[in-house]
Parts: sequence; structure tokens; C-alpha cells
Amino acid sequence: MKKLATLAATLLAGALISAPAQSETTLTMSSWLPPSHIITKDMMMGWAKQVESATQGRVKVRLLPKAVASPPGTFDAVRDGLADVSLSVHGYTPGRFPMTKMAEFPFLGDSAEAISVAYYRTYMKHMAKLDEHKGLVLLGLMTHGPGQIYMTKQKVTSLSDLANQKIRVGGGVVVDITKAIGAVPLLKPASETYEVLKSGIADGIFFPKDSVPAFKLVPLINHMTVVPGGLYNVSFGLWMNEAKFKGLPKADQDAIMKVSGENFARLAGKVWDGADDAGLKSMQAGSIIVRTAGPELVAEIKAKTDPLEKAWYDEAKAKGIDGAAVMAEFRAEIQKLSGK
Repeated sequence: MKKLATLAATLLAGALISAPAQSETTLTMSSWLPPSHIITKDMMMGWAKQVESATQGRVKVRLLPKAVASPPGTFDAVRDGLADVSLSVHGYTPGRFPMTKMAEFPFLGDSAEAISVAYYRTYMKHMAKLDEHKGLVLLGLMTHGPGQIYMTKQKVTSLSDLANQKIRVGGGVVVDITKAIGAVPLLKPASETYEVLKSGIADGIFFPKDSVPAFKLVPLINHMTVVPGGLYNVSFGLWMNEAKFKGLPKADQDAIMKVSGENFARLAGKVWDGADDAGLKSMQAGSIIVRTAGPELVAEIKAKTDPLEKAWYDEAKAKGIDGAAVMAEFRAEIQKLSGK
């Protein structure tokens, strides 16, 4: 009996030793923004923490010390395996993601969370079949907070105040909006904003509320005009290398998708809304004069920018999408999520 017990114990110990250890995967994440920026720190790494928790530690995410590509090159870098996961702006590669323009038009709403969640729902319902992100796994969509008007010297109460004013902008629909309302767009990375304002190269910027304090621009800005519903938005995508994703066990794939998609849109939007609120308070505490665009200015902007949205309807139609109906549904979803 004693020999049998010893043999059983020996066999059990051998089985435990030979059993495969629980496999772990570390995903590399690249960000072209500083580690302290809310996109990197709170959105991307916030998602990463949720991935680790959802997979019970089987999948971890490591932020690389430097970006593997410039912002416009991020899509290809992740597709080609230089990093497993990253996030970038769709408009940095004009013409590549035409259906994502839907999230960048004026007057969508005042909450990044409501816009981002509605964006993900509407895009996946109508646009996913077009496979714009071919070669990647689309993990999430989001927009930053509604973009507003900031000027170094010129107050803006009508579009005539913006005539020929040089405005630093990023990429995407905001470039067309800037031209449509009579200003001159200067395409510069956000990291160069301080220098172009301080040197006088730019007369102003279009930015969400969080970014003026974040990029230390408060001393350079004297006037802010808040456009209800936003002058513009910017569409971002969170992507993963397709081969890396498919190489994960099904249980881990499912766990990752559970904390991605709409969950990521809500996480990112909520973070941006909080940062926008803090940014506005910081500007109000400084010397910046904050105005809200009156009905006349809103009407002027709408008259000049409506043709941009209508032109997108034609782009959508060419791909078999009813652009007007999709935008109406998108706006209704934003209103519902905003509690209006």
C-alpha cells in the first residue's frame, strides 16, 4: 500500500512538471504621443490594463520607448508587424479611410464620449463591410473633444474675423473646414504648435479644449470662441496586427474584443471629456477671453460647411452607402447618448 501511494505521488509530481505552463503573450504598443499625454497614458494604457485583466494576465501590453513610425505611417507599421498595437488619426493619410470622415463634420455634439460611442456603433453597422482597415484588426474608434477656435490677437465673432488668418490644424476634414470658412490652414504636428504661435507664423489654432493647456499654449492665446456642437472633430482608430491577433488563443481574442470596440470608445471619450472640462477651467483661470459663438456665427459656419458634408454623401454613395441616412442616424444616436 505504501509503495502504491509513493508511486502515485511520483506520477502526480511528474505530471505536474511535464504539464505545459500557462502561456503568456506580450503585445508591443507604439505611441507617437508622449507617455504623459492622455491618449497614451489614459486611453491606450488604460485599455492595456483592461486587456491584462480580461485575459487573467495571459496577455500583457508593453509600451515601446519610442514610436516605430510617424503618425501617418502608423497604419502600415502595425500592419507590417513593427508593433502589435497602435492608434492614429485617420485623416493623416488622406483618401485612405474616406468613410471615417463621418465623425469629423461640424455640429455633431458637445461630448467626446457620446460622439465616440455613436461613431463606433454607426460605423460598424454600415461601414465595416467595406473593410477600410484591411490587413488589421480594428479594435476601436474614437474622436477627440469638439474642436474650437483659439486666436493670439483677433477675437472671432463673425467669419469676417477669420478671413485670411493663418490657422494651425492637423489633418482630415478640418483642413477643408478651415478653407471653407475663409481662413488659411497650416498643417503642422501638434508638437510644433507652440513654436508656430510664438513666432507669429500662425494667427490661431483649432483644437479641443484640453490641448491648449496640455501643449502649454495658454500664455500665447488671448481669445477663444466656443462653437456649440463643435467646429470639427478628429477620427482616431486603435488597431492590432492581424497575424498577431489570429495567433492568440480564441479565449484571449474574445477577451480582448470584449474590452475593445464600444468599451474603448466609451473609455476614450470619457477621458477626453474630463480633460476638456479641466482644460476650459484652466483657460478661464488664465487671461483668455472665452466667448460662445452667437446664432449668426453658427449660421455662417453652417452655410459654409454644409456643402462639405453633402460632398461626402456622394463619396459614400459610390461605395453603396446612403450618406445622408447614415449621418441622420449617427446624429440621432449622439443625441440619445447625450440624454437629449
